[in-house]
Amino acid sequence: MTGIGVEAGAQAARSRALAVLRVRGRALAAALLPAGAAVILLTGASTGHLVGPGWDAARWIVGVLALLVLPAAAGVAVVVARARPATSPTVPIPEESAPDLYRMVRDLADRLDVPAPSAIALTPDCDSWLEDRAHSAHGPPPRPAPDEIAGPGRRRAPVAPVLVIGSPFLWWMRVGELRAVLAPVIAGTGPSAHPDIAAARRFVRGLDAAVAVASTPGRCPLARGLCAALGWVARLLLRGCREHATQMERGVAAAAAERAQAVDYGLRIVAQEQVGLAYAGWDRLLTRVALPAWRMGRWPSRLDAGVVAALTELSRRDRLAEGFASRLGERPACDLLEEPGAVDEAASLLAARLFHGGPAEPGPDWSPVDWQAYPEEVVDRTWRADAARLHRVLDSLGVRPSPTPGAPDPTAPTLSRVLDHLTVPNRTQTSPQTAEDPASEALTHTAEGEHAPHAPSQAAEGEHAAHAPSQAAEGEHAPHAPSQAAEGEHAPHDPPQAADGEHPPQGPPAPDDETRTGGAGGNTDAEGEAEADPAEAPGTPRSAALAAGITAELAREEARAQQHAATAARSQERPRWDDSDCVLPPFPLQPQRTARELLADHVTAMVCCAAVDTAGAVPALDWLDGPSLLLGGERAADLAPKVRSLIEEGDPGPLRHWLAASGIRPEKPVRLV
Repeated sequence: MTGIGVEAGAQAARSRALAVLRVRGRALAAALLPAGAAVILLTGASTGHLVGPGWDAARWIVGVLALLVLPAAAGVAVVVARARPATSPTVPIPEESAPDLYRMVRDLADRLDVPAPSAIALTPDCDSWLEDRAHSAHGPPPRPAPDEIAGPGRRRAPVAPVLVIGSPFLWWMRVGELRAVLAPVIAGTGPSAHPDIAAARRFVRGLDAAVAVASTPGRCPLARGLCAALGWVARLLLRGCREHATQMERGVAAAAAERAQAVDYGLRIVAQEQVGLAYAGWDRLLTRVALPAWRMGRWPSRLDAGVVAALTELSRRDRLAEGFASRLGERPACDLLEEPGAVDEAASLLAARLFHGGPAEPGPDWSPVDWQAYPEEVVDRTWRADAARLHRVLDSLGVRPSPTPGAPDPTAPTLSRVLDHLTVPNRTQTSPQTAEDPASEALTHTAEGEHAPHAPSQAAEGEHAAHAPSQAAEGEHAPHAPSQAAEGEHAPHDPPQAADGEHPPQGPPAPDDETRTGGAGGNTDAEGEAEADPAEAPGTPRSAALAAGITAELAREEARAQQHAATAARSQERPRWDDSDCVLPPFPLQPQRTARELLADHVTAMVCCAAVDTAGAVPALDWLDGPSLLLGGERAADLAPKVRSLIEEGDPGPLRHWLAASGIRPEKPVRLV
């Protein structure tokens, strides 16, 4: 490698960078044009060449225009130069906390003959990139060193970018695999060091930051007018250089890939397979395991260690353990950190903040939980919270408790109360109790015609994961994401699924699509509400009424929680990267559950509570499917179709038979939260 001049991609990137700078030059020329014309007219008048009433009027018009344009252009230039560009939320890794990691990165940069990154940071996502943080708002940059890549007699103007590494890579990959994956990323520091490319990037980032400044709400009318003009100019310039900037970044990526081909090329092919697998395991862990804990006000403090356990379990179920065992014997990349546990905890807290919108700091209502305590503190509490909500809605509907002979408290909550209410005595006719109950009729109308949170149609019928294990036997499969096909990875859909009710009180069940992670690009409609799909409505009037009541109760709880979170956020200092006052998660993982899914989750939660209290069952954590129920030491994987039969057809027979076979007493009182 002799520098950027011998790489076709870098040459193309430099030509595009010059095109971006030409847009900047044209804007500067347009701003200076009235002033230049005014100088010419004034000079002509002083020399006696441009005289007369017409020239005098032209001098006044051009002079006034210059006096207006110059200050406006200067103001736009100041905002573009000083506005703070957006940065990704990351966990910084100082060199003293990871000397081996810094040493590996510098050795790799020396081998690639490119500048080493100025710092390293971690992100709770399966991606890696270079990020320029040389702006003055990001702190004082280190002094730049001479760089031969910029050409003879010149010094590299920009500071080397920061290397951002996905934290799951450090825990799942081996040292050699991580080195191979980072090679093309680190190679990007070479083209980034060229002054023209660096200047073009600064200009584009400044325009983007200026647009953000102009869009800030809460200003006075005069400031809003000035910001509107600023935003119009910045957007106009962005449109002018958008295509050139895009092609410039493609050229930089091509140059980095070309330069990195000489480093661990064969190992990089194998490592890319691990990238896809890590992505699948990370998404599965977030949606199936972490999300229920976040909704209960707890955040797992070892998410990166959990992804290793999840992928190891996946390899065992898919009979790939032999191939994985050989690589697991090598040194993991997290050994390059001095204190991997502390780094994992910081990345886990940031993941909760990004994907769920939790507080930035631990507190009484936002405390960490380790994996050993997860079944008791998350799974059991989730089930009992759902069961308590179910009985509150039954109380609001006026449903009387089922009589329990010999019970000290005849009004105690029981599973029989739920079964009796959802049972349809005659499937061809509407239940008399439902037909005569005005509240039930109103709630039924609400469930069938009003707006309710919805999820994609595949969420209820296409899932064969944590809440509907029997669907795998029925041949229903969730759609596979295109990125998985490109990576050649298999979704972990073969293992038996959990039985259930193990779902949290809020949010949707996790789809079996390993490409739905948010930083990765979460669903932007997660917090919205829309009209429920008629196909998703529960099958009987009683089920519809109960589902509507649960939906309304859950919406009230979510509104109270969001109001409390907004109040707490205003009373605390916000993180530097958090420029938004919105209390919703920036990258929500899941869409809302449908009314039928909510009802199924609450009924199965009640069944699981009865199993724990009357049959000696225990809550458990499944690394791939999240909360699960253990009956006699084995997972109960056939509960979901029985629950669906009850809520969709009003037929309690399959569920009662399952309860009797499992030794569960539905007439016994259940402990609620």
